[in-house]
Amino acid sequence: MMRSELKAVLFDLDGTLIETAPEISDAVNDALQAVDLDPVGLPMVRDWIGHGTATLLRSALSYRLDMDASALEQWPLYPKAVRAFDAAYEARCGSRSHLYDGVRETLAVLKANGIRLAVVTNKEARFTERVLQAHQLDRVMDMVISGDSLPTKKPHPGGIQHVMAQFQLAPEACLFVGDSSIDAATARAAGLTVWLLPYGYNMGQPLEACEPDAILSEFGDVLAALDLDE
Repeated sequence: MMRSELKAVLFDLDGTLIETAPEISDAVNDALQAVDLDPVGLPMVRDWIGHGTATLLRSALSYRLDMDASALEQWPLYPKAVRAFDAAYEARCGSRSHLYDGVRETLAVLKANGIRLAVVTNKEARFTERVLQAHQLDRVMDMVISGDSLPTKKPHPGGIQHVMAQFQLAPEACLFVGDSSIDAATARAAGLTVWLLPYGYNMGQPLEACEPDAILSEFGDVLAALDLDE
């Protein structure tokens, strides 16, 4: 992608900008404990990240109960587990998460070059806001689209299309940077170039199978690929 064409970069959040799995895992296990279920390990939680925290909690509960996720709403303790998770994750946002190396510096260079920045995530807005605030990224982003901001969420392209409409940009002027097959599918559906990072959460699947336009080694490679100086 030519730097001269680029007007905006859109990012996934969890596993792309911020390593959030440890605190999400803590909140999941808080919820499981609240309904007398055994905890689950961090590797398992990492593989469940991607479709939003509500879906992740359902994955954990269905695993521990050996129950199909579609039947969970009939389980008497399901509302209690949801309340426990919501309270626990809200309290834990920012407690054990951290920016990946090079994120803050790379975003600063992009901004300095007049490139607009956005987050498109499946995480619910109340948690997205707290995580971004905890790491001072809320003031950097020009727009944030969460999993419940619109009627649809990734892999539906609606979030990306909304950002493009607000920025008044065509797909060829935008780039999507993520870490998963969900991100690749979303960007493709919106007509965007998509670059993926290998350190995030792709549900245990190889990134090569997503066929992104590029797989970067680390976050700072965004600048190198765009021929921008740090």
